[in-house]
Amino acid sequence: MLFLVLAYPKLSDKDLLWIESIRKAHDKLYAEVVKAHFTFVFPVTIQQEKLNSHVKRIAQGEKNFNFVLKCAALVDDAFNDYMHVFLVPDEGYSDCVKLHDKLYTGILEPELRLDIPFIPHIGVGNSLEAQECKKLADDLNKQNISISGKIDTLSLVSYEENKIDTIEEFVLS
Repeated sequence: MLFLVLAYPKLSDKDLLWIESIRKAHDKLYAEVVKAHFTFVFPVTIQQEKLNSHVKRIAQGEKNFNFVLKCAALVDDAFNDYMHVFLVPDEGYSDCVKLHDKLYTGILEPELRLDIPFIPHIGVGNSLEAQECKKLADDLNKQNISISGKIDTLSLVSYEENKIDTIEEFVLS
């Protein structure tokens, strides 16, 4: 079983429905598996109790923060032939990076992939056809999106057989 740490952002109903509609149409890999989210810890096989304690300790010292998504970015997948379209925050970017870096200390330090840059994002599309993703990113960017939200909770989740289950949630102060 794999474990991840996700943040399901607090968004307006209108913005969440819009993002989920884009994901439903363009996210062939994950739209049916997990709702819109930021990933802060990517899949690991660390003992659940140890990971739970680690995430709880980090979360207790962290403040919640706002973000604003204003850009769709095209990103090549480091693990397979897919291209992805990410909604990336302009505001809140550094808060996401700092939280990610704090989580990847202690027991998670050996799990940090230094060969892959961390780009805070909500994934909205993917394809084996790069031009399909390029068109989606361009179309989204032409809309001059500005989606405000908040990250106030981290979720420790398990991933097995294409199913996500929440184990525990940690509220950021």
